[in-house]
Amino acid sequence: MPRFVQRSWPAEPHAPGGRKERQTFRYEAFVPDPVGRLQFTLPARIAATVSTAERQVDLLNRDGPAMASLEVLARRLLRAESVASSRIEGLVLSQRRLAKAEAEGAETRDDTARSVLGNVAAMEQAVKLGAKERHLKARDILELHRILMEATSTPDFAGKLRDQQNWIGGNAFNPGRADFVPPPPELVQALMNDLCIFMNRTDLSPVVQAAIAHAQFETIHPFADGNGRVGRALIHVILRRRELALRYVPPVSLVLAADAKRYIGGLTAFREERIADWCGTFAESVQLAAAKAAELAERLVQLQQSWRTRAGRPRRHSSAEALIQLLPGSPIVTLATATRILARSKQAANEAIATLARAEVLSPTTLARRNRAWEARELFELVNATERELAIPPGPPQTGRPAPSAGRPRSPKMGA
Repeated sequence: MPRFVQRSWPAEPHAPGGRKERQTFRYEAFVPDPVGRLQFTLPARIAATVSTAERQVDLLNRDGPAMASLEVLARRLLRAESVASSRIEGLVLSQRRLAKAEAEGAETRDDTARSVLGNVAAMEQAVKLGAKERHLKARDILELHRILMEATSTPDFAGKLRDQQNWIGGNAFNPGRADFVPPPPELVQALMNDLCIFMNRTDLSPVVQAAIAHAQFETIHPFADGNGRVGRALIHVILRRRELALRYVPPVSLVLAADAKRYIGGLTAFREERIADWCGTFAESVQLAAAKAAELAERLVQLQQSWRTRAGRPRRHSSAEALIQLLPGSPIVTLATATRILARSKQAANEAIATLARAEVLSPTTLARRNRAWEARELFELVNATERELAIPPGPPQTGRPAPSAGRPRSPKMGA
C-alpha cells in the first residue's frame, strides 16, 4: 500500500500569512508503492480500450499516409507534442512563434520559445532513447532533463535529482497548504531505479506501460522543475521502445492538455490505487491522438498537392518540389536554411524559394537582425486548426495544471 511519511517543516519568521504559517509544523509526504514488479489485471472494458488505442497507433505507423518524407511528418508531430506539453506547464506560444525562434537559432530573444525548443530537443532525445536496445537507466532520464532544462531560465537544476522537498499547489513558501506533496528527497533515487526496472519490462501492453510509467514518474516528481515535460517524454520512450510507434509517436500531450481537470483526476486515481481507471483515461487519449495525427497527415498531403498545383507542378527532382516536400518540417526558411535542408547550391535554393513565393506558397517575413525569410502561412493555419479541434475541450475554459513550488532555500515557482 502507498503510504504517507511525516516530516517537520522548520519555522520561517518572515513567511507571508498568519502566525501558523511561520511556525514549525508537521506535514505528510506521499510515498508510492514500487512498480518494478507490479502485477495487476485490467477489467475487460478497459482492456478493450487499451487494445483499440494500440491498433490506432499501429495503423498510424504501418498504414499511414503516403508522405514524401516520413521524417517531415514525424518532425511536425513532435513539435505539436512539444508545444502542447509546454502549454500544460503555462508556456504558451504558437507554432509560428516556435518556428520563427527555431529559424533564428541562437539569435532569438524569445525566452518562452527557447524553453519550448528545449522541450523539442528533449522529445527528440526521448525518441532516440526509445530506439536503443540496451536497458534504460536513471541516468538516461537525467539526460532528458538536462537537455530540457539547459534551455530554460533555471539551468542550475538541469540533470539533477532534487535534494529538497517540493510540492504541488498551495504557496511558494511551504507545503502546509499543498494539494500534493511528493516523496521526500532521500527516497527519490531508489524510486527512480525501480521505475527504470518497470520501463525495461516487456510483459505489459505498451500503452499500459506508458500510462503507469508516466503516472509513477509524476508521483515521484524527482526534479525541482520540468517534471511534467520529462514525464510526458517518457511516453515517447516507451511507445518507441516497445516498437508500437516505430515512425510516429502520437501527440498525446495535445489530448492531455485539452482537459487539465481530467488529466489531474487520472493521476489522482493512480495514486489512489485506481490504476485501471488511469489506464483507461490514458488509452483514450492515445487513441484520439493517433487518430488526429493521421488526419493531420492527410491534410498535409492535400496542402502539399495544392502547393504543387499553384507552383505549376514542378518536376519530380526539382528544387521547388524538394522544398514543397520539406516545408511542413521547416515552415520558415531563409536562403541559408533552404540551402542546408535541400543540400543544394544557393542558386538552386534561391530559385526554389522564388518559385514558391510567386505561387504564394511562401510569404516574406523577417527574423532577428532583419534577416530576410519566407514562411508557409497555410501550414501554420492548418496546424493551428488541428490543435484547436483537439486541444480545446467543450464547455467552459479549463485551468492549467497547478505548478509545484520549490522547497527551501526559496526559489522561483516552477512548472510541473
